[in-house]
Amino acid sequence: MNSLNFFNNLGYAWPETIITLFLAILVIYNLVYPQARRALGIISLLGIALALGFTIQQMWTQFPTDPSWLSGFTRMLIPDKIGIFFKVIILIATAYVVLFTEFSEELRGTFDRAGEYYALIFGMLLGMMFMISANNFILLYVSLELVSYSSYVLAGFMKTSERSSEASMKYIIYGGVASGIMLFGISLMFGMTGTFYYFDISRLLMMININSVLFLISGIMIFTGIGYKISSVPFHFWTPDVYEGAPTTITAYLSVASKAAGFAALIHLVRNCFVGAVATDGYWVMLSHFYWKELLVYLAILTMTVGNLTALWQDNLKRMLAYSSIAHAGYLLAAMSVLSNQGLIAMVVYFSVYLLMNLGAFFIVILIQNKTGSENIDDYNGLGTRMPFLGACLGIFLVSLTGLPPTAGFIGKLYLFLALVDAKMIILAIIALLNSVISLYYYIRVLRHMYLTKGNNESPITPSFGSVLIALSLAVPVLLFGIYFTPLIEWAKTVVLR
Repeated sequence: MNSLNFFNNLGYAWPETIITLFLAILVIYNLVYPQARRALGIISLLGIALALGFTIQQMWTQFPTDPSWLSGFTRMLIPDKIGIFFKVIILIATAYVVLFTEFSEELRGTFDRAGEYYALIFGMLLGMMFMISANNFILLYVSLELVSYSSYVLAGFMKTSERSSEASMKYIIYGGVASGIMLFGISLMFGMTGTFYYFDISRLLMMININSVLFLISGIMIFTGIGYKISSVPFHFWTPDVYEGAPTTITAYLSVASKAAGFAALIHLVRNCFVGAVATDGYWVMLSHFYWKELLVYLAILTMTVGNLTALWQDNLKRMLAYSSIAHAGYLLAAMSVLSNQGLIAMVVYFSVYLLMNLGAFFIVILIQNKTGSENIDDYNGLGTRMPFLGACLGIFLVSLTGLPPTAGFIGKLYLFLALVDAKMIILAIIALLNSVISLYYYIRVLRHMYLTKGNNESPITPSFGSVLIALSLAVPVLLFGIYFTPLIEWAKTVVLR
């Protein structure tokens, strides 16, 4: 491969290249200036901003529908707009988590290891970006492992906390089992097809006969690794313990960015390995080797139902939000099960608003935790009057997570139900609607404690100016897109259809 082709192909991976470069800069800078903690955050934000700029620029690049013509290492990448959308999601989430870190009191005791903290976040970010673009099972597996190893350490980053250490250990055990099962499934897939490339596997499935039972087992084992990453039932058991024990900043990161990378990997796997064509009405014509629709429908029902029902009994807010994130994974799986462009549009809309409302909820939890030292819902008694601004913001985020107007969460749920009804999946739409009603109870329960239950201490708490700006940057779009959502829908159609 000559140098011209190399640099042409490298153009598809500029964001990943920038993240790699800034990862090295963070490590070197921390070695040279070990006490300059605040500068590490600024360097991180600069690297994220540059990568985000290149990623958004790629949105208007005309990509081929079949990247098999690419040479060199870039044949392992899928340059498409749905992948770029998910990269934008995780880059924005990473920027917010870096900002959240500056306001987190629970991480104060780890500032002597700030260099490792930011380097691990960038390592996780790099793994997620390659995971999103993977057109090859080996790249998918290696990038998923890079994400996992970084997140294992970040989950247990507070070494003096037994809860954090327990979270990290449970995360490693579940992750190791899921990783091993996925790798065995990939080996079976390679044994049957002789290739690791998605598009090559798709072509082979159209031309040759495959042992259907072995292929089904292989597909389920591969899905295990992705299902673990998106917290799908029955691969969700790690989620509540890890979310509760990890630093809240990392919990917020796992709940959005890691889930986004997992869903992007699932979309590319299904579309590029198992879809024979796209019909004129936007529905995917699936190859008859794997029952994706049935699998996704059943998993969606289980995931949203288990997540919502279990969240009803939680007294710890982080743990409640963990089960809430499992339920939201179920809603996204329901949109995925439509297996159409309309379903993808619903997923793009849903993830766009999920980014805002979930990060916002966790940020308010961080700020309240700084003042009260507690995550217990009973300790939120009377906080609505003590900190009216934070209480109002948390109310907006929780109402949006429920899916009620006039918030953006309502638009996300609306397009999910429209996609299901359009696909004549009425029963699944009704189940999703009933689950949304169930979720209303545990979200409103938090607001009841904040506004209708009197607390022991009524002294007011005033947030800092910086925290107010960050909270507004998340709360205002949640309200704005709930009222004027046309730009959000046009953006989703651009991502999926153009």
